[in-house]
Amino acid sequence: MSMIKIQKLIHDYIKRDDEGNVAGTVRAISGVDLDVQPGQFIAVLGHNGSGKSTLAKHLNALLFPTEGTVWVDGMDTKDSAHLWEIRREAGMVFQNPDNQIIAQVVEEDVGFGPENIGVPTEEIWKRVEESLAAVGMLEHRKKSPNRLSGGQKQRVSIAGVIAMEPKCIILDEPTAMLDPNGRKEVIKAAMKLNREKGITVILITHYMEEAIDADRIFVMDQGEVAMQGTPREIFSQVERMKELQLDVPQVTLLAHELRKAGLDLPASILTKEELVDALLGCETGQSTEVAEKQKSTAATEEQKNSAATGEQKSTAANRQVQAGEEAGHGNQG
Repeated sequence: MSMIKIQKLIHDYIKRDDEGNVAGTVRAISGVDLDVQPGQFIAVLGHNGSGKSTLAKHLNALLFPTEGTVWVDGMDTKDSAHLWEIRREAGMVFQNPDNQIIAQVVEEDVGFGPENIGVPTEEIWKRVEESLAAVGMLEHRKKSPNRLSGGQKQRVSIAGVIAMEPKCIILDEPTAMLDPNGRKEVIKAAMKLNREKGITVILITHYMEEAIDADRIFVMDQGEVAMQGTPREIFSQVERMKELQLDVPQVTLLAHELRKAGLDLPASILTKEELVDALLGCETGQSTEVAEKQKSTAATEEQKNSAATGEQKSTAANRQVQAGEEAGHGNQG
């Protein structure tokens, strides 16, 4: 069974005038099909206004389809009987961690969700400890969230979702407000949950480097899925990504420009290590080619020299014969 399955999803936002009357609709999602298997790490990319955040809100029933169907672990999001179960199965982490942190102490904030659904106290503290350990924040459990960095706050938010024991976590641009170090902390925590605990992770982002390790990427444009595939399949299409107003990882772009300049590099480079290896291989290949050309040139020059030497010897012999003949004629006279 799929963790998330979407068929022909359409979502229209209603526009209203100053008096609250319906003035029209704006289509944010148009005919999207999506299938996410349990344990996958999925990245959803797209420029602002592409529909990716609207899609994210459908994955735990914060929004409901105008048309089409969204299933979360086999449950239809339009079925109100399953609403709370869906939101427990698919936890959501938003852009701004301050919008999710409500307690004055880290461990109390993480335990807030389980407490609200009636989890026994002993089990709550067990979950709090395990969740904070999973995101590397256990040593900060007694601190005030106000004393944490942005990346640490976001990891506390993720811990709060983990404490609810979801099968899937949706991260809606969780690093948008963080510095580079904070972004690395959050993505590392998400990857760890996926790889070690088997939690399905759906990452909505516009930072291309964050999607490199995803199992699969979906690229949104104008409310539709414009591209889908593995990171190598997606990022190797540099020109197509530019058409969609998106970048590729910087190292991939560098390799692309070097390839355009004439270097024989693969189109699917994603990391600095891969680029270095490709450049070293390219250099070795070029050195071998140069050496072969040098050998060929040397052989050609040697042949020319041999031919010239032979010609010189032949000319000298002819001159000796001619001199002998002239001497013979002189004696006869």
